[in-house]
Amino acid sequence: MLNLERLRTLDALARHGSVSGAAGGLHVTTSAVSQQMAKLEREVGQQLLARNGRGVRLTDAGRLLADHAARILSQVELAQSDIEAQRGAVVGEVRISAFPTAARGLFPATLAGLRADHPELRARTRELEPEQGLLAVLRGDVDVAVVLDWSNKRLPVPGGLTKAGLLDDAVDIAVPADRPPAERTEVELADFAEDEWVSWPEGEFCYEWLMFTLRSRGIEPRIAHLAGEHHTQLALVAAGFGVCVAPRLGRGPVPDGVRLVPLRQTVRRHIHAVWRTDADRRPSVRAAVEALRAAGKRVCSGG
Repeated sequence: MLNLERLRTLDALARHGSVSGAAGGLHVTTSAVSQQMAKLEREVGQQLLARNGRGVRLTDAGRLLADHAARILSQVELAQSDIEAQRGAVVGEVRISAFPTAARGLFPATLAGLRADHPELRARTRELEPEQGLLAVLRGDVDVAVVLDWSNKRLPVPGGLTKAGLLDDAVDIAVPADRPPAERTEVELADFAEDEWVSWPEGEFCYEWLMFTLRSRGIEPRIAHLAGEHHTQLALVAAGFGVCVAPRLGRGPVPDGVRLVPLRQTVRRHIHAVWRTDADRRPSVRAAVEALRAAGKRVCSGG
């Protein structure tokens, strides 16, 4: 009979594409992955992995068994959901990811709510950018991911995932306090056509959104500096090295020398929770989503 943990290892290899990636996703050593695969090959009597340069690839037999493994593990997830739903108790562990400002703005209240309402549930959190969070949910590395899209640019959500809105987050433009736009009560993006911008790193969803939004307003972006942390972006603005978009969720204290000015054209980030549809009935997942919703309501009400 095929061993479930070895099938899980094969599934991780197929999803991550490397032994090191599978080991990271499973939180084990690369040696443990290799040992599990060697045992699985002996069980099935066929070679499942082949050398590919410095890495490995799945053989035809490996891909065939990996497809079955994915379906088997999905059924196990459904079985776990049904058992938990029948029991009705919110126990065990739930793993939640969020992009940095959502982690800062939502996680403290979310974790406090879960601890108060479900003391037997262990919550584990980590920071992941939206695209990474979606992949982590698909891979089974996390149970719930907090992601975002923008009012004018949507983040594609793959099939097999369920999405629920948590809150809408308005944004401002951060400008040096000694610049003329800082005196206004609101601004337009066109006001910054000649300015340099401090942006998120290239390749991130929010970077692509900024490029798309500026160009849609007839502005060719002049990106001077890239920084993943909003506090770093604001520090660069305070030092006079450009302007940046400043979302309100999880923003925290604003440095001296920075003025936040609302945009006349309302720009919002839509914040969502995403989880695997086959885990929809798990009480732990439902509890996590409800706690995130409650935290989102507190943010919207200013609590």
